[in-house]
Amino acid sequence: MSFFLETLISGLFAGVMYALVAIGFVLIYKASGVFNFAQGAMLLFSALLFVTLVERGAPFALAFAITSLAMVGLAFAIEWLVLRPLRDRDALTLFMATLGLSYVVEGFAQLLMGTDVHMLDLGIPDVAIEFGGIYISQFDIVATLIGVALVAVLSIVFSKTRMGVSLRAVADDTLAAQSIGIRLPEIWRIVWSVAGIVALIAGLLWGARQGVQYSLSLITLKALPVLIIGGFSSIPGAIIGGLLVGASEALADMYLGPLVNGSVSTWFAYILAVGFLLVRPAGLMGDREIERV
Repeated sequence: MSFFLETLISGLFAGVMYALVAIGFVLIYKASGVFNFAQGAMLLFSALLFVTLVERGAPFALAFAITSLAMVGLAFAIEWLVLRPLRDRDALTLFMATLGLSYVVEGFAQLLMGTDVHMLDLGIPDVAIEFGGIYISQFDIVATLIGVALVAVLSIVFSKTRMGVSLRAVADDTLAAQSIGIRLPEIWRIVWSVAGIVALIAGLLWGARQGVQYSLSLITLKALPVLIIGGFSSIPGAIIGGLLVGASEALADMYLGPLVNGSVSTWFAYILAVGFLLVRPAGLMGDREIERV
C-alpha cells in the first residue's frame, strides 16, 4: 500500500507541473478562442532568458523582474504584429499563426542565447521527506504550493476584478463585449502578458527539474491531454486534468509497463484523452457548444 501511495502522490505532483503549462493555454483560449501553440516556445524563451541573466551575475529577483517585463513586451509585440492584423480571421488561421510564431520565438531565443543546456538551481533541495513511511520529494511539495498559490491568485483576479469580468465577457460573446466598450486589443495584451508570466513560472520549475534546454518547448505536447480531459476553457479543469494525467501515467507505468515490457508513460495520457473525446468531447469542466439546427 505504501508503494502504491508513493506512486500515486508522485504522479499527482507531476500532474501539477503539467497543469501549470496547461493554464497558459486556457487563459489565451478563454480570451480569443485560439489554441496558442507558441505557449511552449514562450516557456522556453522565459526560462532561457532567466537562466542567462542569472549566469551573468543578476540576482534572482532582478532576473525574474527583467524576464517578466520581457514577457510582457513579447505579449504586446504579438498583439500588435500578429493578432491585430488577423483579428477578423477564423480560429484555424490564428492557430497557424501561433504555430509559425513558436518557431520565430525559438529561433529568436537561439539567436540571442545559443543552444547550450543550462542547469538551473532555484534553491529548492530535491530531497525526499518521509511522511508516515511515504517518501515525498521536497521539490515536488514546493512546486505544488507554488501552483496552488498561482491558481488562487488567477481565480481571484479573474472572478473579482474588472479585468476578469471583461475577460469573461469577451469569452462569452466577443461582439457583445465590444459593443459595450470593452477593447479587445487591450484584453489580448493583458491575457498574453499573464500567460507569459505563467509560462515563466512553469519554465523555471521545469527547467530546475530537467535543465533549461530546447526540449522544454515540447512540454506543450504533454499539456494537450490535460486540456482535452479538463476542458480548454477552465482553469480548475486544467488542474483536475493535470492531476488525472499525472496520476494515471505514474500508476500505468508502474503496473502496466512490466506487462508490455516497456514504459507506457509516453503514450498512456493520449489514450486517456482519446477516451474522453469519445465520451465527453468538451472535457470535464469545459464549455459545451450549443448550436441551433
